[in-house]
Amino acid sequence: MHVDMIITSIGQLLTLAGPARARRGDEMNQLGIVTDGALAIEKGKIVAIDSAEAIGKKYTATQMIDASGKVVMPGFVDPHTHVVFMHTREKEFEMRIQGKTYVEISLAGGGIRSSIQSVRDASEDDLYLRAKKHVQRMMACGTTTMESKSGYGLSTRSELKMLRVNRRLQEDLPVDIVSTFLGAHEFPIEYKDNRDEYIRILKEEMMPAVLAENLAEYCDIFTEAHVYTINQSRDLMAHAKNLGFKLRFHADEIEPIGGAELAGELGAVSADHLGACSDAGIVAMRDAGTIATLLPGTIFSLGMPRYARARDMISAGLPVALATDYNPGSCNCDSMSMVITLACLQMRMTPAEAICASTINAAYALERGDKVGSLEVGKQADILVLDAPGYQFIPYHFGSGCIEMVIKNGNIIVN
Repeated sequence: MHVDMIITSIGQLLTLAGPARARRGDEMNQLGIVTDGALAIEKGKIVAIDSAEAIGKKYTATQMIDASGKVVMPGFVDPHTHVVFMHTREKEFEMRIQGKTYVEISLAGGGIRSSIQSVRDASEDDLYLRAKKHVQRMMACGTTTMESKSGYGLSTRSELKMLRVNRRLQEDLPVDIVSTFLGAHEFPIEYKDNRDEYIRILKEEMMPAVLAENLAEYCDIFTEAHVYTINQSRDLMAHAKNLGFKLRFHADEIEPIGGAELAGELGAVSADHLGACSDAGIVAMRDAGTIATLLPGTIFSLGMPRYARARDMISAGLPVALATDYNPGSCNCDSMSMVITLACLQMRMTPAEAICASTINAAYALERGDKVGSLEVGKQADILVLDAPGYQFIPYHFGSGCIEMVIKNGNIIVN
């Protein structure tokens, strides 16, 4: 049988094959490794996985890729990013080094609010061109599926503008982009003394407008003591769910105020950050089927001493995913490989767990686990070829990365 592509003589093939759900507990250490394997690709899908000898006997291909001595694995899935913005905030990075905290900077007018005016002033084309560069760098780092949030407009016009940029990126670039509405990222300065009015605008204007243009399938909120309280978050997110949004949460990043518990209560697909998550929050998410998406790059960039309790979460049977949180302020990191390294070093995840969390579990955090996140027959051929002797090398080597080739839907997009 003739196919479009065969990747053969693979030193270590990480299939991540397993149950059709997010992996939990010791399942996260099971990478489905095939030695001296091969896979065949036709029309963007994987049609066969077997030994190199077996594939060679059954298939011929238009394009042959020799992966001798290489690691081949699924493309990275990044389930939490903020790639649509205009200006970076490196001055705040310096302020943090000098001793200012994230909350202090935010309350002084920095943080999220400082990104708003430039987004409001920018044209959609300007935002698109800037975001396109961000996404292209992420692709070069091995990301083949990603989420992208709004949240730097905080007005109906500007939030819709950001979400339209997401749609254009999806249409124009060889990467799958999942769009999330994050109008409740902060309170804009003009409503800082009238928060109830901004909440009304979110519920009565922004959410219906986003749905009317079909610009986002998820709604997210920044549930934290200095931003949206538990009661405000419950009100907004219950309303979003009733309108038809699926839910994501920025929860318990800095203080354990009950964001994780609320995410479980409302049946969120994912609760993210969780640097201060409580025991009750872990149980609530696990019992609700909510995935914990951890962002160690943000903790690292903010210089905070406490990382999310990945070991406790995994031991409790809570599925864990990883993401970059790529954004202009608290974490300007576009590399999932770097996130894997931080997860291993700072949260004591094993290399296998971190890879699982960056592929199949991240895919389920975006409800795309039936299409991407593992290398199995019938799934999209989203594949990385790495110049590495084994999977442990991925977190061990950091800085330059070891990605040699990125394949999306059976097409080489980075080489």
